Amino acid sequence: METRYIKDNHFFQQIKLPCYQTDSHFRLKPAAFMDLAQEIAYLAANEMGFGYEDLMKLQTAWVISRLDFKFLKPPLWREELLLETWHKGQSGLFFLRDFLLQDRQGNPLVSGTSSWLIINTSTRRLVRSDEMAHLLPLSTRGDGDAIVEPCGKVTMPQDLPHEEVKTHKIGYSDIDIVGHTNNARYIVWGMDCIDYEVSSRRPVREVKINFNRETRAGDDVVLYKAVHPTADALIYTIEGVCEGKSVFCAEFRF
Repeated sequence: METRYIKDNHFFQQIKLPCYQTDSHFRLKPAAFMDLAQEIAYLAANEMGFGYEDLMKLQTAWVISRLDFKFLKPPLWREELLLETWHKGQSGLFFLRDFLLQDRQGNPLVSGTSSWLIINTSTRRLVRSDEMAHLLPLSTRGDGDAIVEPCGKVTMPQDLPHEEVKTHKIGYSDIDIVGHTNNARYIVWGMDCIDYEVSSRRPVREVKINFNRETRAGDDVVLYKAVHPTADALIYTIEGVCEGKSVFCAEFRF
């Protein structure tokens, strides 16, 4: 079997989980899953004819707006895995793409769904989804849902006390290939705001995140958190604010 292949418009990639993507309990880190998801999304889009280079010819680019992923069973260091992705067409302004990470026996470990926008790279303004729909014909869509409902809006709960945790100055390690903060870094910052006795001992069950605004090197992002214990979960909401505007807002469920 090839390391990467396409079947029924689903793009597959075999992975052996390296140590640098895992935590002290050998479990896949949430931000590491985001890294894997971003890379396979780019690979799949390129194979289907609507990847980075294809959109750049039109002075446009993909931007992820929302992401929801669930850890059904934590993938472990050195485990041999199969990562799968497929696009599901449009929903309003968004283009939807799902992800599924499985073990060698085909058991689902992580499921995810993401919502993407297209922007004009010169003006940084949104391009209407119907103007770009011809790039993603029906013949390229995959069947099925890793998660049925697209990720909804995530906001800081106003009925809970929230506290300022710290300020992060964006530097070299945060910046991606287009000169903005890589989306996975927001998940890194969020996890670092969570009490270590929680994040280091309790496995993450679900992460929902909205990417609200781009940031660049030198920007100061103030990080806030709110904690919401429930009967069956411990929920942390983390928001990053730059110059008074929300950069991202994420919900981590343990």
